[in-house]
Amino acid sequence: MNKMAPTKANLMKSKSMLDFSKKGYDLLDRKRNVLIREVMGLVSRAENIQTLISDIFEEAYESLQYTNIIIGTNVVKELSGAISKGEDYDILLHSVMGVEIPKVKYERKELQPSYGLFRTNATFDNALTKFNELKYLIYELAEIETAVYKLAMEIKKTQKRANGLDKIQIPKYSEIVKDIENALEEKEREDFFRLKKVKAKTKS
Repeated sequence: MNKMAPTKANLMKSKSMLDFSKKGYDLLDRKRNVLIREVMGLVSRAENIQTLISDIFEEAYESLQYTNIIIGTNVVKELSGAISKGEDYDILLHSVMGVEIPKVKYERKELQPSYGLFRTNATFDNALTKFNELKYLIYELAEIETAVYKLAMEIKKTQKRANGLDKIQIPKYSEIVKDIENALEEKEREDFFRLKKVKAKTKS
């Protein structure tokens, strides 16, 4: 550690840096806690959606299997080609504690059949409806998982900065302040005794 000259100016400067470091650490600590709470909430939502996706996918796949048995895989493949695959969403951004998080904006729409109903059955329609539900759930899950990743990276960076202040900067300036205060106190004592000696000589 570089020694600073034990002057009042350096003492004020070091105290200011110590105070600044402590306030910076407090702000980073609060930011980290807010981000962690945000991530925990998102993880809980993601778990619920993943369970829902699993359940609906199982229903959809079962209906699709029955459809393949009843009307044949070739017909199902042909019908699937008539279903619109257009993208019906936009990606927007919003800020969480300075972190840009994507938001998938979409309008949930009922499927409008574009195939001849005489060639299908109830299991095909059910499979199609379920897969359409899955699409919107996947939009939401993708949004959440991306947010969790970006927030987790920000937590990591925030933790690193907070540790730098807590383990390096704050101890460094605490020691500098202590050393300068001790040196100034020692100098004041020396000046005091020197002054006493001068006064004693003057009186004699």
